[in-house]
Amino acid sequence: MSVEMVELLVKAAEPLRPAGVLQQNRVFLDFFWDLAKPDQEVRLKAVENLIQYLKTENKADELDYTFKRLVDGLSHTRETARPGFSLALGQVLSAFKDVSLQSILNRIKEKHNLQAVKKKLARNAMFGNLFGVLALHQSGRLAEEPQVVLGCVTLLQSLTQHKQHLKDLPSKTMVDILTEIPEEVFEEVLLGALQTDLASAFNTPEQLQLLLVALQRFPQTLKPKKLKKLLGSSTIINADNIPKLIEVLKMAAHSVKKELTLPAVALDLLKLSLKEDSFQLFWNKAITEGMFREPFGVTHYLSFRLLGSALPLLSLSQLKTVLSGEVMMHYGEHVLASQKPGRFKLAPEMDTYVLDFLQACQDSDKQLAVMVGFSSLTHLGLPVVLPVWKVVQHLQPAALQSYVEWLKGMFLQPRMEELLDFSTRKQKGKQEGGEQKDSAVFHLRRWIVSRLASIIDNSQVKKQEDLIMDVARFVFFHAFFGTQKASSDIAETSSKPSIPLDEKTRGVLVSSFFGLLMSLHHMPPSDDGTAVNQRRVLGVTADGTMWIYRLVQYAQLLLNHPKHVHRVHPFSPEQRQAWDSMLESVENLRKKGTTAESGAFQQLFLLVGMHLFKAPDELLDIMKDLQNCVDKAQEKKTKKKKKKEGETDEPEWVEVMVDILLSLLSQQNRLIRQVCKTVFASICPHVTAAALTAILDVLDPDKEDEEDSAVVVTDDADKTQKRKLEEDEDEEMEDDSEAGSDEDSDGDEAVEEEVDQSFRLELMKVLQQQNALATEEDASSDEDLDDDAMMKLDQSLSTLFSEQKKKIQAKKDEKTKLQKEKTLVRDFRMKVLDLVEVFVARQAGSPLIIGLVEPLLNMIDRGMSSGSEQQEQDFLRRAADIFRNQLCRSKVYCRTAADRQGELHDLLDKLMSKSLKLSDSSVCLYYFSASLYLVKVLRGAPPAETKEARIADGAASNDPRFMGNVDVDRVSSLFRDALVSFMSRRKSPLTSQMFTDLFCRFPVLCVNLLDTAVQHITSGVREHQQGQACVLVLRAMQSRDVQQILSGAKWTKLCEQVTLQLAASLEQVSDSKVAKEKLVRTLELCQFLVKHVHWKKLSVDLEPLRNVLQPLTNVVTFKKTGTLEDTYWAVMKHFGVIKPKTEKTKPDKDAELQEEAPNKKKGFLPETKKRKKRNKPVLEPAGDKSSSTNKPGEETGQAKKKRNKKPKRKRAADGAAAPPSQSSPAKRSKTQTDSKADKKQKKKLKQKKGGGQ
Repeated sequence: MSVEMVELLVKAAEPLRPAGVLQQNRVFLDFFWDLAKPDQEVRLKAVENLIQYLKTENKADELDYTFKRLVDGLSHTRETARPGFSLALGQVLSAFKDVSLQSILNRIKEKHNLQAVKKKLARNAMFGNLFGVLALHQSGRLAEEPQVVLGCVTLLQSLTQHKQHLKDLPSKTMVDILTEIPEEVFEEVLLGALQTDLASAFNTPEQLQLLLVALQRFPQTLKPKKLKKLLGSSTIINADNIPKLIEVLKMAAHSVKKELTLPAVALDLLKLSLKEDSFQLFWNKAITEGMFREPFGVTHYLSFRLLGSALPLLSLSQLKTVLSGEVMMHYGEHVLASQKPGRFKLAPEMDTYVLDFLQACQDSDKQLAVMVGFSSLTHLGLPVVLPVWKVVQHLQPAALQSYVEWLKGMFLQPRMEELLDFSTRKQKGKQEGGEQKDSAVFHLRRWIVSRLASIIDNSQVKKQEDLIMDVARFVFFHAFFGTQKASSDIAETSSKPSIPLDEKTRGVLVSSFFGLLMSLHHMPPSDDGTAVNQRRVLGVTADGTMWIYRLVQYAQLLLNHPKHVHRVHPFSPEQRQAWDSMLESVENLRKKGTTAESGAFQQLFLLVGMHLFKAPDELLDIMKDLQNCVDKAQEKKTKKKKKKEGETDEPEWVEVMVDILLSLLSQQNRLIRQVCKTVFASICPHVTAAALTAILDVLDPDKEDEEDSAVVVTDDADKTQKRKLEEDEDEEMEDDSEAGSDEDSDGDEAVEEEVDQSFRLELMKVLQQQNALATEEDASSDEDLDDDAMMKLDQSLSTLFSEQKKKIQAKKDEKTKLQKEKTLVRDFRMKVLDLVEVFVARQAGSPLIIGLVEPLLNMIDRGMSSGSEQQEQDFLRRAADIFRNQLCRSKVYCRTAADRQGELHDLLDKLMSKSLKLSDSSVCLYYFSASLYLVKVLRGAPPAETKEARIADGAASNDPRFMGNVDVDRVSSLFRDALVSFMSRRKSPLTSQMFTDLFCRFPVLCVNLLDTAVQHITSGVREHQQGQACVLVLRAMQSRDVQQILSGAKWTKLCEQVTLQLAASLEQVSDSKVAKEKLVRTLELCQFLVKHVHWKKLSVDLEPLRNVLQPLTNVVTFKKTGTLEDTYWAVMKHFGVIKPKTEKTKPDKDAELQEEAPNKKKGFLPETKKRKKRNKPVLEPAGDKSSSTNKPGEETGQAKKKRNKKPKRKRAADGAAAPPSQSSPAKRSKTQTDSKADKKQKKKLKQKKGGGQ
């Protein structure tokens, strides 16, 4: 058919199409498809494009078609499509204001008529009506046509009956309509229609919500007289209506059980109660008494959410009333009960309510009232709110200051009667005597101290420096001092604690104070105006003074007023002298300038001085030694300034300083750890060999018991105290004593399983003494022991078993103690490793750094064979990182080792000998890296090398033959022995990568070892070693430095040797997997060698190599390893042999089938008996015609019967009944091939036959 004929047919058909342009414009129709897609972005884009298209084209038929499609789509079966069509309809109506809303409403009613629609489509029609009204509402034009408003409300009222499908969506839509229309329309049009709903407002939450919205929007229409006519009372909230409101609120609470939200009707009732001045009645009767009569559940959660939502709406007095009422008590019980696993927790929602309130409220008094209200909700004295509460960061400065003052006042004078304390039934029965009150006071004070510390620690809290210092002074004063008489100079003496502080409380204060020191150490200045590229200084005030220095000054002020304050544990004269000398030393350091070293020593002095208040006996000697060290260091510096030539010996004060730092690191304090690290970094240039040995001795596993015994005792006491505090916290929230006793009993049973022989003998002895042990003579006797003998026996047995139990418990305690000591020692070693890391980073060029090589290797070696505890693994990982990445690979290394050549060579010999004896390859890698590092140190830098010309690893950049102070023959012999060991041992810890690294970094040693590597191309113990020898020789020959050293005849001779070795190696090739891997390595070396010889035109005879390579294809199959084949032909290409092209031929299916025929199962016909293209009639629809044209005389016998089966089978598939003589599908399958086409044919026949039947 020609193109002209097609055009004529199209033109002739145009008048017959009723839609005209619509059926031709696919762009326009695609908008409606996009509106039904699940992607919201696609739907919004479709709405925008549809409106733009309609405005541009401005065609009436398209607009009418649009309304038809959009109204039809409102009841779409796909839930995500309905909002898209509704939104599009609303936007189109908003854009084309000349379209009457009444006409669209009529279309919606006609299309989605619930009376006319089928029952199966009734649900979709309901949603169609609902989304149609929503579209009319979204158009923003409802107020212009009051009758449409009335029609929409009437339609929605009819939909409220179908709550099982629509839930409360019709009621919500009516509420939305009421918020948009003016009061005149409501009074004239809707009031009559809504008369029934408004009169039955107390029946359902939706109807009450409708009334409340109408009252808010149209107060002039719904005046008290009108309300009295509707409801019988002029107000909503009154004593008579409270029971009805309670029932409505209960229904509302159950309706949002899954949504976990606050019903809007509850919040509207709260707002109405505030407007009608009936808040107290509503809160006390409806909420407190009504909602909490129900069992714990959704009604309680509604009350809690209403409490959080009411915070911004209440006045100050109402806030105080609500936050001290029964609702808060119930909330505290919920918080306590929800701590059990699997319980619903509403506390995060309440935190959000409080955070939103504090963020939006600018009234400091209201903020303070809310904070005090939640802080006063306690259980046995402990507030249910956690000490760390992020909402504090939104407090105004005035509110924060007042809140801190309230916390301090409650700490000093615990007014327990002002707290909103609750307890369980069991706890109420136990609340007798003064012990319970003392425990509650302790819990409250501990929480207050934690809350004050969290305020300072939170960097988001807007706080002034005076407030920070005030809190720090308060905690420090009550941790270490007491008030004797008020003083105007010391604000903390103005009020004494009404209940004296006990030791437990002071312990909490002490730990919190040193936690505050840590926070202050990392605190940036309040007016941080640091430039972007400038380093921020932390731990100082706005004027640059250290926070800890200001606290030390405050401590000195307290010590200078003995008449007004007293130390809880007074200083001895010697301790006070150490304190005064510390202050003097700090002042001297401050006068000498603000250098990094001076600042570090000041911090150390001040920190040790503060710890004098905590443990004066332990730190007194440390303080004296520290002062002596600083004095000696200053004296040495003065002498060095006077003398141009400094003394050769390092000052002895460094060794004492290192001992001091090690002693301080035994304290469980992160701040001390950081300060010690900073101080050690400043004294690194003065560290001596003895000081470094002291550090390494601590890290030596053989000496850890000697070094760390004191550490365990100190830290164990601290941890015991912390553990007691944690146990108290557990007891106050939940009684877990039974679970704990069960665990202890389980542990006892595990220990008692191992009954020792001595206890058995003792038991036998006791029984024999009391004649209670049965023997063979009196085994048949029925006489029993009398009462006195039995009592005596019981007492003896009780004594024996109690002693045995004590022994078992002592063993358990000893085991636990040893485990804790081991943990503390590991933790201490990890801290000491900080000092090693600092020294390696700061003094990488020091000669002392070489002394770290062997100890670090011993640590790594021991760590590899130690236990699998996490601490051990962390220590090993860190030590290995320091050794290999920071020491061996450092850009800076010792270049002044000329006078230690013999020592370094002996160490190198020792390390290489040890590496050959290792069994673990990973440990051997570190030993080999250490050997390369020592060679680098021995070589040093060339004399003419400048700083700009140095390479990252320190290798010489000009002369590859330069080896500095290295004894080349001795070192070459060491590495040659290692290479021979690697090539001749079946299990060697060495790897080829180690020697590759050696060859790349030290070309001279590579040249000396090259002959050995070449020999082992054929003499390696296994084929793997022979392949690795090829790899090493290849890397060596590729090096430019090696080529430069072996230039001329030496290089030619090397090429000849490699050629002969390769030829000999290729003669021994087999077809195994390992042999093929070796062959790949060998061919790679051959490729480089042949290419290099041809390129350099060297006089090397390659004919033996060619003669061996040429018949290689007959020995090795290149079927699977593509790399092997490619490498082989790449080598042969250099000899002029090109890889033959293989012609791709189609496989002979007949031959394959004939080969596979003997393997077929019995019953299958041979291929020669089968007809070709048997499945063609099935694939071609016209097969019946071709078969029906054949003449009857052309076919005879069995062939004719077989050909007649095809039409019969096709007729059967078409639905006709098959004749009885037709073979079953199971029989037919035996005559078919196993090809895919036959399987598909059989499947289609079965499907068609089943469909026809």
